[in-house]
Amino acid sequence: MRVLERSAVGDTEAERERIAPVPRISLQAFCETPDLATLINESCADRRMDKAHAKVHMGGAPAAVEAFRSAPTPNVIVIESAADRAELVAHLDSLSEFCDAGTKVIVAGRVNDITLFRELMARGVSEYLVMPFSVLDFIRAVSSLYTSEGADRLGRIVAITGAKGGVGASTIAHNIAWSVARSFETQTIIADLDLAFGTTGLDFNQDPPQGIAEAVFAPERLDANLVDRLLSKCSDRLSILAAPATADRAYDLNENAFDALIDILRSAVPCAILDVPHTWTSWSRRMLVGADELVVVAAPDLANLRNAKSLFDALRAARPNDAKPKLILNCVGVPKRPEITTKDFAKAVELEPLAIIPFEPKLFGTAANNGQMIAEVDAGSKVADLLDEIGRTVLGKTEPRKSKRALLDPLMSRLRLKAS
Repeated sequence: MRVLERSAVGDTEAERERIAPVPRISLQAFCETPDLATLINESCADRRMDKAHAKVHMGGAPAAVEAFRSAPTPNVIVIESAADRAELVAHLDSLSEFCDAGTKVIVAGRVNDITLFRELMARGVSEYLVMPFSVLDFIRAVSSLYTSEGADRLGRIVAITGAKGGVGASTIAHNIAWSVARSFETQTIIADLDLAFGTTGLDFNQDPPQGIAEAVFAPERLDANLVDRLLSKCSDRLSILAAPATADRAYDLNENAFDALIDILRSAVPCAILDVPHTWTSWSRRMLVGADELVVVAAPDLANLRNAKSLFDALRAARPNDAKPKLILNCVGVPKRPEITTKDFAKAVELEPLAIIPFEPKLFGTAANNGQMIAEVDAGSKVADLLDEIGRTVLGKTEPRKSKRALLDPLMSRLRLKAS
């Protein structure tokens, strides 16, 4: 148990990243003030609380005691109380008579009192939150109840999609994944969600007999072992879940089609890149809204501008407690093609581009036809450097991890110079 006293100021991007999604739990809150009731309702609308089933009641601790005299208790009970120490402890003692084993209790109070803290801890209270606190503070408190101390942090889910078909979003996604795995020595999986026309296998020169379709269409068999068998290894640190890329069946997926797979990927590797096709269905929207990091690739023309603005507006509304999505402008500078300037594009979508990738048909065409990444074709190109920077940003890193060999190279160079 810990006392959380924090202002309602918004969290930094790094703090958001540390909050693990809440599992499928039931939660009931008993509030004394409309402000806390509103805050909890807003928290329950956040993507991290998507799986939780929550109800908010008024009446505080007395209402909680009455509610559970004849009803089973949920996984989590939240109680707001402005009562003094003796009265609050008395209410908790009464509530404990009806609590089922395993029920966790969060108390929201107004006094940071170490004596009260000790008494609550002695009575099995899981969290004591000192008001005021923010939406993310509350989500973090609930999440921490189900994250064991010392456990590895859950992996980062990065969703990449195009504002329009054919803007190169899949190529960018594949190169970012390759860069993350190489530059940061980070175990990475790229999942191709375009089941009918995905190009991950082509871009990595792979033709796996199985892939993501087997995971999606056999949910009853899906577990970490099955996913491991479906992965196609591209390097020591990069694997792909390739799409079947066949049109022999309709891929009419329900909203939760990829949920179980994403949960496994999140717990299996530090970084999973989702190559989300340019479509707007219930499941694709769910993948974009639920990702930890979101990247939209667009070209500098009117259709892309319209689509990007519509997409950003929808995603901002659905992810109010997350960092802004990232924008990448691709294929900039096509000869003789009229283009919307970067300044005008950024102003219209109210977002500065993370990167502007120039039109390099020979470089991209050679990589695509050879089943290679950009840096494999020309490691010294400007585009390769840009992709490394994008990978660094979406992974939340500042500097790439250098290998022992890279660290030794400058020293060896100096020794050779002295010897000569």
